[in-house]
Amino acid sequence: MKQIEVFVDEVYQGVGGNEKEIKDLKTEMKNHLLEAVYELKKEGKSEQEAIEIAIDRFGGEKEIRSVVGQLFQAQKIFAKRVLYIAFTFLLLGIISFFSLGLFEYQHYQNVEKVGNEILGSLGTLTTISNDTKEIMVTSVEDNTLIYGIKVNSDNSNSDFEFSEDRQETNPFMKHFNTGFSNKDWSVEMEISNFDDLTYGSLFIGLVVYWVLFTIWATINAYHHRGLNTGWIIAFALLNVVGYLFFRVGKGIRNETN
Repeated sequence: MKQIEVFVDEVYQGVGGNEKEIKDLKTEMKNHLLEAVYELKKEGKSEQEAIEIAIDRFGGEKEIRSVVGQLFQAQKIFAKRVLYIAFTFLLLGIISFFSLGLFEYQHYQNVEKVGNEILGSLGTLTTISNDTKEIMVTSVEDNTLIYGIKVNSDNSNSDFEFSEDRQETNPFMKHFNTGFSNKDWSVEMEISNFDDLTYGSLFIGLVVYWVLFTIWATINAYHHRGLNTGWIIAFALLNVVGYLFFRVGKGIRNETN
């Protein structure tokens, strides 16, 4: 049945992928065709007629090659998409981290500016001036991330406090107090920030990337006939470094063989 072997070899000619998987599929296809030829010959067909009918029933060389090629191409596309999604999550995590970090930096700069402005307005006075009170009220009302400001001094009975009772709808915002002071006055401010979201977005991006890259590396190791439990652990623990070790080791083994 040389013609059957030639047909099967031509179907898989140029198909890239796991060699063992291709070999198993070729063997399975060959067995199906030989079984069909055997049944046709029992029906009275000549060997050549049986081979041609069996191949024709299988779909013909062109159609089968197309199906096989699409199958292995789909595997490659899936692996590529996994890698693209992994790097997309990594990029989004990094962008979110630096964008929110820049926003937080500007927010703290503004808070520090307000604190210094209040201290500058108080100067060496022993009482809180109306101008200072106006600065505090305006700062809270105009800045949604400043919830309240309190001024007091150990050397004065004068103190002033203003706050806004806002309904918090953002679950990622965290409230805390910060303060500024000089030898005469201290300014305490209740503010909020996005620190949890800033670091959370980076963490999520890194975790998703790490998991998807491990899956991609595992798929590639399988197609290169080098997959084993040790490499999966190496990909999971070392990520890109683990995959580079795999590629280097695979290259050395190929040169040795």
